[in-house]
Amino acid sequence: MAKKGGFPGGMPGNMNNLMKQAQKMQRQMEEATKELEEKEVTASAGGGAVEVTVSGKKEVVKVKLAEEVVDPDDIEMLEDLIMAATNEALRQVEEFSQQSMSKITGGLGGMGGGFPF
Repeated sequence: MAKKGGFPGGMPGNMNNLMKQAQKMQRQMEEATKELEEKEVTASAGGGAVEVTVSGKKEVVKVKLAEEVVDPDDIEMLEDLIMAATNEALRQVEEFSQQSMSKITGGLGGMGGGFPF
């Protein structure tokens, strides 16, 4: 004969605590997201000849070129330096984002990650 019913032993109380924790985590994630969106990261390439600033929204907000790096006979080098600086700035934004979220989720790998079900 199968037993009918839900979870024994005070599950509603545990569920209530879980909901409170989830709401707290959601507020913290919203705050961290806002903080990240306001952050700017600058990376350089070519010994500082090219600097690219990226926002936390992963948008390029500034590109600064040293005069000596602008050589009409070597456009490819300038393109490579801009690409390298941009990619490094984006990598730094992503790293900061992951660190911020990891502090909130306790290293769960984000919502939904790290759970055994």
